[in-house]
Amino acid sequence: MSYSKKGRKLGRKKDQKKALLKILAANLILKEKIKTTEAKAKEVRPFVEKLITKSRITGNDNNLSVAKYLAKYLSDKARKKLIKEIGLRYQKRTGGYTRIIKLGLRKTDGAKMAIIELVK
Repeated sequence: MSYSKKGRKLGRKKDQKKALLKILAANLILKEKIKTTEAKAKEVRPFVEKLITKSRITGNDNNLSVAKYLAKYLSDKARKKLIKEIGLRYQKRTGGYTRIIKLGLRKTDGAKMAIIELVK
């Protein structure tokens, strides 16, 4: 019996989609605001929110299990910013760390565009 898969395909295979999500998440953490297609923004949102929730637990680099978990998905630069700045910023917030703002259609191919940003 076949069951439906979770999430969008985004026109890629499984490993390519995972790499895309890692790159989008790292860029969102480093720049705190990125412009992308609406489908990619909706797909990366839960991914980033889970990472931020994990980083809130520690507040510093001492918790090795959290640091290892974050190292699987993020580069060193993004991981340090997530733990030292973003995790501390959302210490008292229970969720909803990101916001998606829908834009118009892209002129070249008509794709729906959106801005995804971290809430201040």
